[in-house]
Amino acid sequence: MTTIFLTAVSMIAFAGNSLLCRLALKSGSIDPASFTTLRLVSGAVTLAVIVRARSAGSRAKGDWPSALALFMYAASFSYAYVGLPTGVGALLLFGAVQVTMIGFGLMRGERLRAAQSWGLAAACGGLVALLMPGAHAPDLRASLLMVVAGAAWGAYTLRGRLAGPALQVTAGNFLRAAAFGLILSAGLWSRAQLTGPGIGFAVMSGAVTSGIGYAIWYTVLPRIRATQASAVQLTVPVIAALGAVALLGESLTWRLAWTSIVVLGGVGLVIGTAARRRIDEP
Repeated sequence: MTTIFLTAVSMIAFAGNSLLCRLALKSGSIDPASFTTLRLVSGAVTLAVIVRARSAGSRAKGDWPSALALFMYAASFSYAYVGLPTGVGALLLFGAVQVTMIGFGLMRGERLRAAQSWGLAAACGGLVALLMPGAHAPDLRASLLMVVAGAAWGAYTLRGRLAGPALQVTAGNFLRAAAFGLILSAGLWSRAQLTGPGIGFAVMSGAVTSGIGYAIWYTVLPRIRATQASAVQLTVPVIAALGAVALLGESLTWRLAWTSIVVLGGVGLVIGTAARRRIDEP
């Protein structure tokens, strides 16, 4: 029950990043560069405190290429949410992350079964359908930025698989990424827009839904299978979309509803078939 509870809290925290970012940028209470920087700085401080508290003498780790990928994710994420509804952004982000990671596996020579191929095709097709012109089509520029954010997070995740203790690595990468954020904010200082609520949303996103959220997630991960970890993340876009309807007054369009089913169902088919394949293999 503890594992289930912590997993649920983690997924709500990840969805909360989309809600907080959209709320801050939609209201104009902060600019995207400042939101990115404050999120990374507050996340770095929170993670450093958690790492030290868990083990005296422990230090943050990580590397600069991973930190750059993390920064690219955070910056593209913020700028995308200037023009994207929360649910659409979360679905594009999640879909791009999964397609990036699956694509990397294919480039390394992994083979997909027929069902997995159909699932991947469905997921890609659903993302394309979401972006097609129409009455409820999202802003194309913002959508492409979110796809970039998803690809960057996918690259960051792939690099982190063999990087060492996940929490310490993430703490170090947040610290390095915060340096990139400060450079971005310094370059765009003349366009900065800072208000109390905006700063609060950004710090909450960094400290709570990112820093504490990741700490909880990395506590859960050793207790569950990799396929379970992948599958449970299917809930994040759904939580974000429902949260946006309830808290931000956004509407749930038919286009978002059916493309979500196609994209998440396709990814679920890839994950589920991979899990069954490992069980069947001697």
